Amino acid sequence: MYVAKFVANMFALNPPRNTQVIRSTPQPFAILPCMNASMKSGWEADLQLGFVREGNRSVLRDKRHRGPLVVQKALYPEGDAVCHSIIVHPPGGIAGGDRIAISAKLDAGAHALITTPGATRWYRCEDSSASQSVKLSAAPGAVIEWLPQETIYFDRTRARNALTVELVPDASFIGWEIACLGRQRAGEAFDHGDVRQVMRINVAGRLRWCEQGWLRAGDALLDSPLGLAGDHVFATFVVRSPRCDEVQGVVLRDACREVPLPAGLQAGVSLIDGTLVGRVSGNSAETVGALCTEWWKIVRQPVCGLAAVPPRIWRT
Repeated sequence: MYVAKFVANMFALNPPRNTQVIRSTPQPFAILPCMNASMKSGWEADLQLGFVREGNRSVLRDKRHRGPLVVQKALYPEGDAVCHSIIVHPPGGIAGGDRIAISAKLDAGAHALITTPGATRWYRCEDSSASQSVKLSAAPGAVIEWLPQETIYFDRTRARNALTVELVPDASFIGWEIACLGRQRAGEAFDHGDVRQVMRINVAGRLRWCEQGWLRAGDALLDSPLGLAGDHVFATFVVRSPRCDEVQGVVLRDACREVPLPAGLQAGVSLIDGTLVGRVSGNSAETVGALCTEWWKIVRQPVCGLAAVPPRIWRT
């Protein structure tokens, strides 16, 4: 069982080619406290999606929701093989006390791409935290792409954001998380509050990748060269697939590393125990997102057997 060693430098960029990996006993999610504690009244919403393969078509067969969270319809901008789903949250943001739960299950051979119509906003929280929990699972031969647009954490937010991916050895996952601390364009810095994030990937019930972070306003990590170095936008791009073996994984890693970096960005790509990980930070959500998209375009054909077709919603 392998857990990547990212403690004080969890957002360190340009890791060495042989990033250190240590054996460890996985900790329960409670290691990030207060996920469900100290919550007052707020929106409670959950969305459950189920995708199946019918012939050559991936179909959104199950779509159940409670509260303000919905997928309006399945889209097929690149043909029947891939079902695109856009998660809509009508309130427009997550406020104190809100609890959001999203789950998606893919049966054998299904392929789903899940995204959002725009940035997810976490509003200021006075006395209670807000949480979002996303759980994705994929059966043999299935491919799940989790590609939400950026998340904006307002000043004074108290956010608990968790992503858990359950795969079988023959399933594939491509995903990213793009985060913005504060609304810089509105002149708002992230001076108060905290953001707790966890990303976990299990394969055949075994923990293969786990990353946890706790970013607190005013913490030295935000300005340290071992952390965000003063940047307020950062992203993690992750690929887990049987096609990221020791040979193909190195090819994909090196190809991602060769993408020219726009001015103002720091980035690095590593291959750790069969998991391809890209990291980038800067001060523009558009520029950071564009680099993640370039990485996605590189890996999608080898991993999914399909060229990258960006969802139309990203351009609106």
